[in-house]
Amino acid sequence: MEFSCKDFKVGKCQGEKVVDGETMPLVLQPQEPNKGDLDSLLLALKTNKEWFEQMVIKNSAVLLRGFDVKNAQDFNEIVEAFGWDDILYVGPAPRTHIYKRVWTANEGPLSEFIYYHHEMVLIKEYPKKVILFCEVPPPEGGETPFVPSFKVTERMLEEFPEAVEEMESKGLKYSFTALGNNDTSSMRGRGWEDAFGTSDPQEAEKRAKALGMEIEWLPNGGVKTILGPRALTKVFDGRKGRRMWFNTLVGMHGKEISSALMADGTEIPENVVKRCEEIIEEESIQFKWEKGDVLFFDNFALLHGRRPSKPPRKVLVATCK
Repeated sequence: MEFSCKDFKVGKCQGEKVVDGETMPLVLQPQEPNKGDLDSLLLALKTNKEWFEQMVIKNSAVLLRGFDVKNAQDFNEIVEAFGWDDILYVGPAPRTHIYKRVWTANEGPLSEFIYYHHEMVLIKEYPKKVILFCEVPPPEGGETPFVPSFKVTERMLEEFPEAVEEMESKGLKYSFTALGNNDTSSMRGRGWEDAFGTSDPQEAEKRAKALGMEIEWLPNGGVKTILGPRALTKVFDGRKGRRMWFNTLVGMHGKEISSALMADGTEIPENVVKRCEEIIEEESIQFKWEKGDVLFFDNFALLHGRRPSKPPRKVLVATCK
């Protein structure tokens, strides 16, 4: 579907790239200077819902820029304009509920780099869309870089065809250790009680199993979660048959509180992991925030992360099925 919509005009942003003929992100701005208010934006989105969703799938990332979006309440109205079902975040990142469907993004220290990932990639049900809103842009750094996932698969197959196919055939197994209570000094500091929504160990085990994971209890009151086997790549409908690098291999391999192996216990070669990390960075698109930006990601198609930044930085998030 080509770009054609009387309610938006196409703009540009720093860092955008053309990947396989698609501009990432596609920047949409008010068609007229007097059409940047929230009511005009909501009307435009509701009028063009199907078209807008096709643009998110086609371009993988769509940025609304130049509209008067002030706070979590305004952002929530944008999210709800589409009628997409909510999906509750499950994962290690510390987050706070702000308003209705709106949460803080990862509250880990701004000095830390949050590695590239598909949101909730290890959980049985993951969001189709991740929507981000910048209320306070950082004075320096703090970009939300993203990566076309299929490009990583293509390049890994070029350089390591045998290793890729071995990991694909065997599947991957991950482990992650979590404390009982939240630790906001860590970007992965969400405690198991918050993550599973209960302080009852038996109920936590039940909920973990429903999410596709096993848990082992640790002497310090924490838990070790074990997930696998999980796929290395996935192909999703409507995305040109592209093979997405739908895993968190680099982000969890060989870390103090996490691991990534082949599902049969075979170690993943260090040089493969290291080169994959380099490829992901080479393929990244370094998006820089402006106040009031609303950014839509196709979570099936993009990995995303967070660059270290100076405070303040306030980016809010909603996740949708």
